[in-house]
Parts: sequence; C-alpha cells; structure tokens
Amino acid sequence: MPEPTKKDETANAQPEESIAPESNGVLPLPEISLQISPPPEAVAEAEPVETEGKEPDPVEPVPVEVVVAKEPEPVENGSTDPEPVAVGVKEQVEPEVKEEAPCSPPPPALSQSAPPRPAEMEKAEPVIVVTTPPPPPPADKDDDAAASTPSPTPPAEDAYSLKKLSIELPHDSVPLSAMGRKDSVWSLGEGQLPEDLDKPIDTPPLSTLLIEKPQGGSITVGGDITFVAKVEAKDLLRKPTIKWFKGKWMDLASKTGKHLQLKETFDRFTKIHTFEMHIIKAKDNYAGNYRCEVTYKDKFDSCAFDLEVKEVEQGSQNVDIRSAFKRSSEGQEDAGELDFSGLLKHRMNREPKQEEAPDVDVWEILKSARPDEYEKIAFNYGITDLRGLLKRLKKTKKEEKKSEAFAKKLDPAYQVDKGGKIRFVVELADPTVELKWYKNGQEIRPTPNQRKYIFEHKGTQRIMIINNCVLNDDAAYSVSAGDEKCTTELFVKELPVKIVKDIEAVKTTVNERIELECEVSEEGAQVKWMKNGVEVPTGVRSRYRVKSEGTKHWLIIDDASKDDTGTYSLMATGGTTEARVQVDLKPLKILQDLQNVTVMLGQPLKLHCEINPGNVPGRWYRNGQLIQPNDRINILHRAKNHRLEIESSSIHDSGDYTFVPEGYTQSLCAKVHIIDPPKVHLDSLNVPDNTVVIVAGTKLRLEIPISGEPAPRVVWMKGERVILDSGNRVRAETFADQTCFTIEVTEREDTGNYKIVLQNEAGEDTGSVRVKVVDIPDPPEAPLVPAVGGDWCSMTWDPPHYDGGSPILGYFIERKKKQSSRWMRLNFDLNKEATFEPKKMIEGVPYEVRVFAVNAIGVSKPSEPSKAFVPLAVTSEPTMLVVDDVTDTTVTMKWRPPETIGAAGLDGYLVEYCVEGTDDWIGANKGLTEKTKYTITGLPPESKILVRVRAINAAGASTPRTLQHSILVKEVIEPPKIRIPRHLKQTYIRRVGEAVNLVVPFMGKPRPKVSWLKEGNAIDPTHVSIRNTECDSIIFIRKADRNHSGKYEMNVKVENHEDTAIIDIQIVDLPGPPQYVKIEEVWGENVALDWTPPKDNGNAPITGYTIQKADKKTMEWYTCVEHYHRTCITISELVVGNEYYFRIYSENMCGLSECATQTKDSALIVKEGMNLKNPEYIDHDFKEPPKFTQPLINTFAIAGYNATLNCSVRANPRPKVIWMKNKIAIIDDPRYRMFSNQGVCSLEIRKPNPYDGGTYSCKAINDLGDAQVECKLEVKGGFTFYELMQRGVPLHLIDKYMNEAKNVEAEK
Repeated sequence: MPEPTKKDETANAQPEESIAPESNGVLPLPEISLQISPPPEAVAEAEPVETEGKEPDPVEPVPVEVVVAKEPEPVENGSTDPEPVAVGVKEQVEPEVKEEAPCSPPPPALSQSAPPRPAEMEKAEPVIVVTTPPPPPPADKDDDAAASTPSPTPPAEDAYSLKKLSIELPHDSVPLSAMGRKDSVWSLGEGQLPEDLDKPIDTPPLSTLLIEKPQGGSITVGGDITFVAKVEAKDLLRKPTIKWFKGKWMDLASKTGKHLQLKETFDRFTKIHTFEMHIIKAKDNYAGNYRCEVTYKDKFDSCAFDLEVKEVEQGSQNVDIRSAFKRSSEGQEDAGELDFSGLLKHRMNREPKQEEAPDVDVWEILKSARPDEYEKIAFNYGITDLRGLLKRLKKTKKEEKKSEAFAKKLDPAYQVDKGGKIRFVVELADPTVELKWYKNGQEIRPTPNQRKYIFEHKGTQRIMIINNCVLNDDAAYSVSAGDEKCTTELFVKELPVKIVKDIEAVKTTVNERIELECEVSEEGAQVKWMKNGVEVPTGVRSRYRVKSEGTKHWLIIDDASKDDTGTYSLMATGGTTEARVQVDLKPLKILQDLQNVTVMLGQPLKLHCEINPGNVPGRWYRNGQLIQPNDRINILHRAKNHRLEIESSSIHDSGDYTFVPEGYTQSLCAKVHIIDPPKVHLDSLNVPDNTVVIVAGTKLRLEIPISGEPAPRVVWMKGERVILDSGNRVRAETFADQTCFTIEVTEREDTGNYKIVLQNEAGEDTGSVRVKVVDIPDPPEAPLVPAVGGDWCSMTWDPPHYDGGSPILGYFIERKKKQSSRWMRLNFDLNKEATFEPKKMIEGVPYEVRVFAVNAIGVSKPSEPSKAFVPLAVTSEPTMLVVDDVTDTTVTMKWRPPETIGAAGLDGYLVEYCVEGTDDWIGANKGLTEKTKYTITGLPPESKILVRVRAINAAGASTPRTLQHSILVKEVIEPPKIRIPRHLKQTYIRRVGEAVNLVVPFMGKPRPKVSWLKEGNAIDPTHVSIRNTECDSIIFIRKADRNHSGKYEMNVKVENHEDTAIIDIQIVDLPGPPQYVKIEEVWGENVALDWTPPKDNGNAPITGYTIQKADKKTMEWYTCVEHYHRTCITISELVVGNEYYFRIYSENMCGLSECATQTKDSALIVKEGMNLKNPEYIDHDFKEPPKFTQPLINTFAIAGYNATLNCSVRANPRPKVIWMKNKIAIIDDPRYRMFSNQGVCSLEIRKPNPYDGGTYSCKAINDLGDAQVECKLEVKGGFTFYELMQRGVPLHLIDKYMNEAKNVEAEK
C-alpha cells in the first residue's frame, strides 16, 4: 500500500487547469475513526483553542507523532479483505497552521480533568492540540533512536511529551453495518475549497455502549493500576463483547498473566457490566496508548486512553551492554527479559552491578559488522544472550531520509461528502520534476471533455481537484515525482436516504392490479421492498415488479391474489415506511350444482356445473387429490360452464368429486359410484389345476384377488359346511380387493375341495380350489436282525403303511447301545432298499437299531427299536499244541489258549483225533474241557493218530489247531533226572518256628519212584511230610525246630536208572547270653571288662556282642558298643564320681540274645585330691509355637501311582498336625495315609486319580499357636468314567474296571 503524505497549499501560485476522465470505481473501505490523546502534561500547558469563528494564535513548531492504521487498498475485483498497516510520520507543524485553521471546524477546548464524553466526540471534529514549550535540550543519540520507534515510549524527565495522533480502524469482528463510512471520517489536510468551508457537515452520531470509559493515568515502575469500563445492559439481551488493545492491533487477551489480569462482573440490580484491566508491577515498556472496544450485535463503541510509566529514580550511571545481555540465573521475576529501549535510556528496574566501563563500544561494532560476525563478536566480549541482543538490534529503527522530491507530501487521509469535491495538494522541492497522479495504482490522465479531475499548478504546489465525488471515488490515491511517491486515501461519505412520501394502504379484490408508490429524498437511491418483514423477490419469474423514476419508487402486482394480503414496507438508509394491503374475494353464485352419478365400469363419466362469475377458473379434486387432465380425463371450461369427462370409467374413478373455484372458499361436491360384477381371480394362485399342496403342520394362507363394485359378499365352503371368519384354526376373511382363506395348522383331514361364492348387486361368481395336505410318512415297523457277526449284523424291515401323500425316497438307520440313550446315524445317504448291514460295532455290547422313512416332505418318526442283539465272534485257534505224554493206550496233549478270545469269552476246548490215513475225526471228550491239557484214552497200541483242538464259545467253534505230525501210540523209557533249584544247591537256612516247604522237580518215564533219607536214616513222617507227584517231590515242615537240621538225601529211580540229590537244611535260633562277665580293672575314667562266649550259639556262629552301661543311681541302660567281636573291652570317658554296672548281649544271624549277663560288682569312678561339685543349671525353656522349616512344594502326580507330600515343622510341645484338601480336613479316608516322625510330616495319596488334584495344606497347632503351609497337586493320566465312556467302552466293562480298582484299593 502506498505511504500516506501530507498536502499543503500556497496562495501566490497561478492555477493551471487540466481535465482527466473519471476512473473506474472501487468498493468502499470500512470507516476510519480518529482519536487524539494528548498526554496530561501537554494538555495542561497548552493554551485553550479558539472556538468556531476565531483563528488560533501562532505557535512554535512542536514535534508531532502521527500513527496511521488503515486497511489495504481494494483491488479491481472488489475484494476488501482487511490487512492492518501502521505508518509513522514525524514532522514539524509550521506557522501556516494559523492560516489553514479555517479549513476544518475548530474543536472544543480540551481539559485534563474532564476528557470528552462519547456523545461530544461523536458530534465534534477531531482537532490537533498544539502547545508552545520552551526549547528542549539536545537529546543524545540513544534518545533519538528510542523516540523514532513505532511503539509509544515514556517521556524523558526534561522533555515535553510528544503529541499522539492516531487513526484507528474498527476491529475485524465488528460488522460493517454497525459503522457506516459517514460516522467518523475526517481529513487531515485541506480537503475542501475555501468556498466550501461554510457548508455544514452532517455527522451522524455513533452508537454508544460505554457509560463509563477508562481514563488515562500514570504510575511509577513497579506500581499497580486499574482501568475500568462500564456498559449498561438494560436494552441488551446478552453480555456484550469487550476487547482490550495496546497500540493498534495487540490484543491483550492473550497476554494475561502475573502482570496483566482482566476481570468481568455484573450487577443484577443496576444492570451494569463492569470490565476491569489490572496492570500489576508495571514496567517502563508498559507505557503507551491503549484502546477498549465494546461490541453488541450491530452496535459498536471504543475508547482510547494512555498509560505513562515513570521511573522511580534516574541516574547517569554507565551501563555495560555486555553485562546487560548476560542471561540472569538468579531466579528474579524479570530473568531473561530484555528491554532494549530502557537499556539505551539507562532506565533499569534494579541497581546494576557496578562494573568498569567497557573499553570499546560493542553497539557500534555490531552495527558496522556483517550478520555472520555477530556470534564471534558476542563470544569475544562475553555476551551470552545473543538471541536477545539480535532481537533488540533488529528493532532499532533507522533514521528516515528526508524526501528529496517533495517539500510537503499528501496527508495520510482525506474525507469528502458524496457530491462534494476534494483537493489534493503537494509541494515539490524541484518544480521541474514530472508529476503523475494515480488512483488505486492506475494513472489518472487528463481529458479535454471531462471536468471530473482538474489539475492546477501554483508555484511549487501541485493540486488535483475531484469534482462531484461519488462512492467510486473512495480509493487510494498516490502521486509520484521521479522515483519518489507519496500516497493518501480518500473517504467519501454517503448521506442517508430519507422517506419523503409514505406508502398508502390498499384494499382490493382478486385479479385486480395493485400499485404501491413511495418517494425518497435522493434520485437513484437503493431501496428494499419488504412483505411481512421478508424481502420481496423481484426476479424475472416473480409476480412482483419494481419500478423507479427519479425519486419515486413503485411496487406493482398485476394480478392480485388473496395471498398478496399483508404488510408491505420500503426500507431506505434514512428511514422506513409501510402500509397494509388487503385482497378479498369476489362473491360467488352457483347456477348449477354437481349431481351424484352411478356408472357401470368402463362406461363414460361426465360431471357438469355452472357458476358466476364465469371467468373464474377452478380445480377438480377426487377424494381430496387434485385431478390433472390426461388422455383419459378431459377438463373443460367455457364461460360459466365447467365440465369433467372420463371416457372409460374405472374402479379408481369412484369417490367424492369436488370443484373448487380459484380464490374462493366455496366448493361444489358430488359422489360418483362405479359398479362392477364380482369375479374370482384364481389365476393369481399360479398352481396347476387350482390344486394347492401344503405340508401338514404349517400355516396355509390363500390370498385370492376378487373384483366387484360394490365389494361382493364372499362365502367359503367345504362340501356343505360353510367356513366362517370367526374360526380358530380354519377361517375365511374378506378384504376390499381379496379374500383370504387361512388354516393355522394344517392337518391330513384338511385335504379336499373348497368352493368360493361371490355376490353383489351386479351379479354372482364362483370358484373352486383343491387343497392337498402332505405329511411325513408313518414310521416303519420294528426292524428284524436275522444274522449277527463279530462287529456286524444284517437287518430288514417293512415299508410304512402310510407314505404321507408322497413316495418314500429312502430310509435312515440308527443304532445305539442298549444301556445308552444316544442314537447314532449310520447312513447319511438315503438307503433305497429295506435291508441294511451295520458294521463297526463293539463285540459283546448289546445293540438296538431303528429305522426312519423319508419322503419329499421330511423324515418320519423313528420305528420301534429292534430286539437287543450282541455282536459276537469266535475265538482264534488255540496255540502251541504239543504232545505232553504217550503211553501204550493214551496220548496226553497240551496247548495254550487262543491269542484272541473276544467278548463272548471261552467256554472250553474240543479235542479231536483221527487215525492216520483216514478223515474221520473223533471227539476225544464228550463235554468241553476248560483245561489246556487233555489225555486221549482207549487208543489202540502202536497206532498212529492225528490230533486237533478247537476253542468253543457262544459264537461257535474256532478254526482247529492241528498237530503237524502223527503220534505213535507207544510208551518210551526216559532216564530219571533231579533238577535241584538254585537256592537249594547251598545250605537252606530257616529260623525256629518257620515253615519249610521245598519243591524238587525231576524227570523220567515211566513215572519214577522217589525216596528220602536224613543222615542215612528214614524220615519220620510225623515230623516231616513228603508228597510225590509225576514230576516233582515236595518236603514240608509245618513248624521247624533245631532237630530238623541236617542233610536230606533224595533218590529217583526208573527201572534200572536212578538219580540222587542232597539238600542241607539248617534251623537257627537266638543265641544265649555270655556265660560270665567281670570287671577286670578300673582306673581313671576307664573300666576293663572280660567275659566268656555263650554256651548256646543258636545253631549259628556268634557275630558280635553289645555292651551297655547303667548308672547305679538311675539304673537306665545306655549302649556303649555294638557288634563287638572280641570278649574283652575297655570302656572309657566315664563320669567321675558315678558308679556303673555293665551288661553284655551276644548276637548271631538271628539277632541279640533274649537276655544279657550283668556284672555282679559295680565300678566307681573316682579321682584322688578333687572334690566334685554338682553345678546348678537352669532348665532351658524349649517351648515354641509351630514353624514350618520346609514348606510344601507344588507336585505333579501320575494317575495310579502313589504320591507323597512332605514338609517339616518345629514346635514344642509336639504339635497336632491336620491335613486338608481344598480347606476341608482329611479324616478317616482310606485313600490317604499320614505320617509324622521327628517333625517330618508326610501325606501319602494312594493311587490318585484326576479328581484327587487340588490344593493341599498342612496345619500344625499347639498351645502357643499354629502355622500352615499349602501346595497344589495336579494328577496327570488315568481314565475317568467320562473318558471311558468317550472311548466307547461298554458299561459292564466300565463297571468291572471300577470295581477292580476299588477292590485293589481295599486290599492295599
């Protein structure tokens, strides 16, 4: 945007005229408000300004600071987006101000104590107050730099404050309608010709919201101050919006903190909003111009005020920039904050640290250095806050160069009324320079035929005059002289358009012309027509026409209707006028009314009526619906006659017909009745031969369309029975266009023919529907099982008696175990035949089978189950068939059972033989033998036979096992041989009283003779029992004693052959005690003992002795030595002063002797020259509460194997131990065994199963307390009842398995 310049005028120059064409218009800019806020000191010292009609006295030049904030110039496309721009102007006010004062109305005098009220400021033109201070002392370079910054700075002690002239733009959030351009726009230069000075300026008042505005003030650094603004809320529906600004655009709402606080309160009694801004501990850079803006809907108000911050004490002390830009780490309130202007003016909030003055000027070095050298300079001079230093250095404003082309520039802004003229004046330093004027960047060229733009030359002044200003002239103007340019803005005020002649009320009837007329104060004014508060549409297709001629405006309605009734108004910028328009209907006369008509279906229908007036159109309605003409319907209107003709009537044409004249509330009505003979439309069923097939048990609903007008009476019949509409299961219902026959749950009996009869006044019709109910077939008869195998059977059955009305498609077969209730499907594809062979059955388990019949409808109920049958299989053949013995007439065979027996078990064996060379097998045993050995008798000597064996069970005989070779029936001699067991090859030792049972096998044929001898003598059968068999000999002694000891000789003899074996039997007993024990010697703490071996060694060698001692006082025996082999010993470490007895037990392989031999004398342990004193001891209290020293450990157990849980506890007295499972005590359960030995507690779980898993705990209790530990036991493996069932094990086998498990536990 071009820079604003100031305009001046010189009287002695001659004008030179030139004309430029009118430039293209641009959109108007928002309004600009002007406020002048002089400091209190300047106002106090200034002379009062003369009122209107007087000229002000000459004044001395005074520095004036002009701050202009304006929006950017509009572009050609009309965009007016605001963008704040701030421009500072510093210049001297020349004495010519005295001559130029009449160019603008003089302002009222300003007072320091009473600032102008908002109403006064709205009516008065802004003025510049000029004071005449004494010449100021020269300011140093730093002060000049600070004064040239755009933001306001506090005044110096010895200098007068500068004037502040500000032009403010409204905030973006304020609507344009709330601030017209005519409210607050003034020119800062000579915007009017001298002859236009006497013309009054119409300035509409601003909208006021603030009843109390914040006042400017001054405080010292570190002080607090509060600014208060009040808004009356009596006429406001909601709280207004307030914003606080510093300078032009800095919104203080985002700066709140410990130094700035905003507060809002509302008094409900006085209806006043109070807004406060608190500044706490102010700093010198807080000084400046502030602004308060209040908005509410379309209202806006603002107020500017100043804040001056004074220093407490000023000094001329030297400040080191290097120390000032070192970051503070002391934690002060302003740590890290840098005030460059305060630094330059030597104004510090706290006493700086006294340091020596720097030898060099760092500022001058920085200003003359390149930017890439800043960091190096800061490092050399110890400046750590380089970022803050660069920010302050960047903010220092360079001195503006004085213009070389312009001696005086244009003012920042000008204002002119619409229709007036404005002058732009610049003064050139060089009159020969070529000058060009621009509007919105486009050059303004003079033309000879237009007097819009006039250019004049008066000496060094160049003047451009714009005549007859319009809104298009509101734009940004600039003038260029050589390479320099200065800019300004022109604001054109538009006067409000007032109502000169109001609208008159109108009352008329429909179809008439309405014309509303209004006159305004200005030609070509923009007005807005409204109806009932809504803008009237004036488009091409609108019923409303708008016409204007000069200052008159018309709203025309050519063909009025009743909807045009309402309140019409015209809105202009200076007022509003309104009037009432009433449109009524004309009276209606009915010459011929509509008549009721009855027409046969398909015949033409005609309706006719006559009304007056005849030119009134109307609309036809049927049952409230608008009738539109088409190929079948014809609507005629001729004069008074209105006709409705339908070529071929239909059922839908029946109803109430209404003719409504347009614009009238009256209507003509008639009834049209269409009649039609009834008819049943059975084709809609879409079934062959009108036969409906339905599945039994489902719902049947037949919806048959019927026609007829009026609606016919419908009767449903099955045979002679009439079906009513009130039935529960079977009912018939009739609706407007159909009849409905419903059977809620169909049954087989519902099959049959159903007749439909329709009757109305136009005729009668009948129809017939056949209903066929199909169902699932009946169940077949119980199947038969003629054959059974090991895992299969064959079954047959008969088809069902009733197939459900649909052919049987096949059968499903199921089976189950007799003890079970779960049936299993055997085939998933239909079985077409009436036979089936189930397979994969478990042998020995009773089964039942049943059959389902299937047709197209579904599956029948199951048949009765067959009789229970058990699949059984014969066993495999016997194994290992061998010849055991052969005599002259007998043959003994033996074998082993079959490898596979099956569920049918094994009833016995059948032994058969045949003579070699024949095929006649003869049964050797009449009945079955259960043994695996059989002797065939009655055989002819020296014949050869073949032998075979069959295993027999309930399923039959197995495959025979046949001996591979023939057997010669003849006995063979075999020499005898004794096969002595290994444990009898050495001495057989038994204790006295034990039983002796020895089996000695032997071999030989024919049967050998056996004899026994003891020590060469015959054995007494009363003491020793001997029993001989064909293959062994048994010697038995029920209760052995030492007399049974000796060597036994066995002799086996077959004819001339014999064999002999000797068995040594030794019966042992406990030994006797030693014969004599004596004390050989006593010395010191030692005693020497000697004894003789026992007389009876118990028929076993003596293996050792056990020596015990006892104190004479207590006679409690303690073992000194065990398993001692010698017959003399020295006992040492005896207690001095005690007297001891000793005894000795003898020991052999059977154990210690039953009694011991004791010494007759005692041994006294003494020591000469020493008297023993028995010390007194305090018994130690060993009592303690239970404490587990080893806890239980989580354990995994295997099902069927014993598991043990162990822990250890320490307590005194001995605690009571309680075992628990899942917190339930285990008491008298045979599956658990509990042990406690020396504090070690054990729980044995015998053959656990998965149900024994859980949390086990051990609790120890005594009189001093209790303790408890626990662990988790998880049992893996094993089979439960459910698992056995899942594996398909029969119930009787599961029961047997469970009983065996219980018996095993019981035995254990």
